[in-house]
Amino acid sequence: MATIVGTNVSRSPAAGAASRARQGRSSGARASHTAALAGEDRYRMIAEAAYYRAEQRGFEPGSELDDWLAAEIEVDALLAEAGGPQA
Repeated sequence: MATIVGTNVSRSPAAGAASRARQGRSSGARASHTAALAGEDRYRMIAEAAYYRAEQRGFEPGSELDDWLAAEIEVDALLAEAGGPQA
């Protein structure tokens, strides 16, 4: 089980998407996967990861931007590991 900046990655929705991405490594699958994870899907993954970060800190206000930026780093790292697109 990996931990990124105090977050349990196995619980993160981004980890599931990265795992699914590793399963389809053929060039055709990779091209369609790249298109599928662009834009809205990446945004959704970041939003979910940011939500879990906020949940871990008890939803205390004032750290929303930090949650979002850390989630972007986490999602982009997972996508890079899986061979997906990055922002």
